[in-house]
Amino acid sequence: QVQLVESGGGLVQAGGSLRLSCAASGIIFSINAMGWYRQAPGKQRELVATITSGGYTNYRDSVKGRFTISRDNAKNTVYLQMNSLKPEDTAVYYCKARVNEYDHWGQGTQVTVSS
Repeated sequence: QVQLVESGGGLVQAGGSLRLSCAASGIIFSINAMGWYRQAPGKQRELVATITSGGYTNYRDSVKGRFTISRDNAKNTVYLQMNSLKPEDTAVYYCKARVNEYDHWGQGTQVTVSS
């Protein structure tokens, strides 16, 4: 069974930085796209950034220039470096990965940005 475990969330002041990690474990034959999504209270879950197995990245407009997604294929891990954080970035951040041709989600990690 495949599991995605996130870490790195927390409380930070506006303008600060956080780095999220998400590691896939279990019986893994292949990992294609990996990505980060977030869900704020009362809002729908939204895409933050994705990265393909070849390293092609995609970001939502509001985080471009502030967030960087990367992955370490040897460690089956995806990262999200978040800089210049804003209060509107406050949300539960979820990792998603296409592992063995199926989509898997992590349990989520809370990111809170105070003004």
